[in-house]
Amino acid sequence: MFADRVIISVKAGDGGNGCCSFHREKYVPKGGPDGGDGGNGGSVYLEAVANEQNLAALVYQTRYQAKNGPGGKGSNLHGRNAEDITVPVPAGTVVTDADTGEMLADLDTLGSRVLVAQGGRGGRGNARFVSNFNRVPRQWEPGFPGEERRLQLELKTIADAGLVGFPNAGKSTLLSAISSARPKIAPYPFTTLHPMVGVVEYEDYGRVTVADIPGLIEGAHDNVGLGHAFLRHIERTKLLVYVLDTAGVDGRNPIDDLKQLRAELELYQEGLSKRPAIIVANKVDLPAAEENLELLKEELASEYIPVIPIAAGCGELADFKAQLRKAVESAKKAYF
Repeated sequence: MFADRVIISVKAGDGGNGCCSFHREKYVPKGGPDGGDGGNGGSVYLEAVANEQNLAALVYQTRYQAKNGPGGKGSNLHGRNAEDITVPVPAGTVVTDADTGEMLADLDTLGSRVLVAQGGRGGRGNARFVSNFNRVPRQWEPGFPGEERRLQLELKTIADAGLVGFPNAGKSTLLSAISSARPKIAPYPFTTLHPMVGVVEYEDYGRVTVADIPGLIEGAHDNVGLGHAFLRHIERTKLLVYVLDTAGVDGRNPIDDLKQLRAELELYQEGLSKRPAIIVANKVDLPAAEENLELLKEELASEYIPVIPIAAGCGELADFKAQLRKAVESAKKAYF
């Protein structure tokens, strides 16, 4: 199961009550007040970790509650502070208050951590109220309540490069050919229903992460088709890899496809289509691909964008992998 959006509730622990007590001991006739303070309630944190790939674990457990702080006792015994709890989430999770819409945090790096519910402070015992004017205080404080919130968590995939293309353009085939990822591959649209991230490894131990994003269609910016389920996952990629069906197997023209893809990205988020990119002319081993490839190169001649002809189904992609790495490194230097 893959989940990239979920609403959870978090409740920090309440503080423990302060104690009202007076010291009683033989031969100590005026022992005085000795009520201890209550302990603080536990807080709730979210932390980005490496071993979580999506939010599926939070679909089944949607409530997280820290323990309350214990109350104080006599003999100036204070309640211990309750333990905090940490909820693990994948890197790239955006945390928003579900009721107010306020963005609380963007956990875009491993190890980043955010406090989402503060534990309640423990109440003071009567020993804290002693003064020259109040020698025998009977006041004590109840513990303060911990914060409670409803949170919306939304995952935006983090990858070096994102494969962008229409359904059946060959994105999943390409990802499976250059990495160990095994996305579903079939001769019909929308076989990829959620992002798949593959790691492209090189002989010098270098790595490039590539995300296969669900197929884009016209109107995706208005949530047509898979809509925002696709588009929000492309926001964090450093390099766009437009995968075009050069052979026009589904009766589309690769030049028109590229224009439409760019338009959808720009309509979704201004400036997104201007991100560093390379063009992958896929299926060049099929009829009609050669003519379309030449027309595509002519169309892009003035833009200086690399056009890389490949046949992803054949699996010989060493040249593409080298150019992909070079483009990712260039994009990192230029924009990140």
